Amino acid sequence: MVWKFSMHLVSLFFLGISSVVCLSMSLLSLQKGMSYVIEWELFSLNSTLIIVTLVLDWISYMFLGFILFISSMVLFYSGEYMRGDKNFNRFMYLVLAFVISMNALIVSPNLISILLGWDGLGLISYTLVIFYQNEKSANAGMLTILSNRVGDVAILLSIALFFTMGSWNFFNWEFYMGNDMVLMKVLVVMAAMTKSAQIPFSAWLPAAMAAPTPVSALVHSSTLVTAGVFLLIRFSVIFEDWMIQSFMLLISCSTMFMAGLGASFEYDLKKIIALSTLSQLGVMLSILSLGFSGLAFFHLLTHALFKALLFLCAGVMIHNLKDYQDIRMMGGLSKSMPLTSTCMNLSNLSLCGIPFMAGFYSKDLILEVAFMSNINFISFMMYVMATGLTVVYTFRLIFYSLTGVSNLSSMSSVNESGSTMTSPMMVLGFMSILSGASLSWIMFPEPHMICLSFSFKILVMSLLITGSSMGYILNMMSVNNSLKSMKFYSSSVFAGSMWFLPLLSSLTVSDYVLKVGMKYELSMDKGWSEFFGGQGSFSFIMSGVYWVQGAQSNMLKFYMKTFFLWVIMLSVLLIWV
Repeated sequence: MVWKFSMHLVSLFFLGISSVVCLSMSLLSLQKGMSYVIEWELFSLNSTLIIVTLVLDWISYMFLGFILFISSMVLFYSGEYMRGDKNFNRFMYLVLAFVISMNALIVSPNLISILLGWDGLGLISYTLVIFYQNEKSANAGMLTILSNRVGDVAILLSIALFFTMGSWNFFNWEFYMGNDMVLMKVLVVMAAMTKSAQIPFSAWLPAAMAAPTPVSALVHSSTLVTAGVFLLIRFSVIFEDWMIQSFMLLISCSTMFMAGLGASFEYDLKKIIALSTLSQLGVMLSILSLGFSGLAFFHLLTHALFKALLFLCAGVMIHNLKDYQDIRMMGGLSKSMPLTSTCMNLSNLSLCGIPFMAGFYSKDLILEVAFMSNINFISFMMYVMATGLTVVYTFRLIFYSLTGVSNLSSMSSVNESGSTMTSPMMVLGFMSILSGASLSWIMFPEPHMICLSFSFKILVMSLLITGSSMGYILNMMSVNNSLKSMKFYSSSVFAGSMWFLPLLSSLTVSDYVLKVGMKYELSMDKGWSEFFGGQGSFSFIMSGVYWVQGAQSNMLKFYMKTFFLWVIMLSVLLIWV
């Protein structure tokens, strides 16, 4: 019993110490320019060496440090959030296994060992999504694991292609990254798209919100959904191919626009945050497709901190509101939960890119570099609109949940949670303020040269002002009937349902395919193929066999029939002649 309720403290201690060690090694490796590659040869198979390889450079160390730090905060937070759950131990072990799988993926430059971590993430995420055993969780878990299996198949096919090169390590780019390996590049990009939930694989990300909120904080900040982005950072050289670059830019821009539009019409608190994650993943992949892997990694780290904080704040709100997740049932929480509201505002403002918050240093730089790049008008407009929509749904969430009057029952009592839940939020809130500037000084000692006109320089700030105003207007539309928002009901349904991707990814398409399969089975497998295939041929042959068998069993009768038949035939011939 003591171990059951102190496991979060043990996890906090060990993961916290490991995080400090990894971050220290990252700074040392970055300063000295050192990278370590550890190889352990197991055996050889047909001239192919089976080697366990680990790569320890500053990128691996830094990402490991951030994951371990966020995991320690989430597990400590879970000590109170999951208290009283009879499966508390199982939950903690699953989360630790989830973190270990992600760590295995990070330090692996070998596709075989990457697949182990990749599959571990997919399998454990399924068990965590179905942790609360009900129909909704079961459906969400099935959608999650089947969507991720597409990426697993792409990784397996990539392994088969790498087998022709004699090794599964992807260090020697000049040997196997030529034009004849376009298929391998496409497979790696497809695997990353499924893991990072890009169009058309976006439906599983909001569905995975059926998991406990601490899991969502870990999954959507630094582990599962970022695995695809990190894989492409390792494979960043593949974006030298302009066809892959253009394809990824179009997909990622469409994803962040779709996610921003959907979040602006969503009322489920956790799904709004999930769609914001989807939007930021689109930002990372879009700047990756332009060839700036360093900026993508920078935004990956800053986003991990404030997104984990945002989910932890949402968990406290849901916990105190007796499991209500509808933001229309909230309101006025800044009065009853001031600390949680402060931390949530910090994360929301960082998500928007408000100046001098963590998200500002990465997101503003990404937008300015993208504006300087050679992108077409459609991609540029999607960048602008997606950035504006990020501010819209963020301020809409703030106005709905934290301001105004409470929409709960007058008998409800809402107050702050204990220190076990608020302490990790305060630490992450502190990091959401300082991490942007600190990481920019560490990763980019020489700043990027930005050369833009004055109108482009003030465009981002203009989007912040316009988006916050639109968020307030969307908040008022729910209570002001004079705006007649029902006129836009059909368009609102389309925008708020992620362009019907959840329907296309689940029952709608699968039901049609299953019905076609059933008709095919009845008409072909159990119909014509049986008549003209095995059973029909068998019946025809057996009827002939029975006739021959009967003839052989009644020899005298058969000969008499044959004799009379020939007599009749000869008589007819004689008469005819």
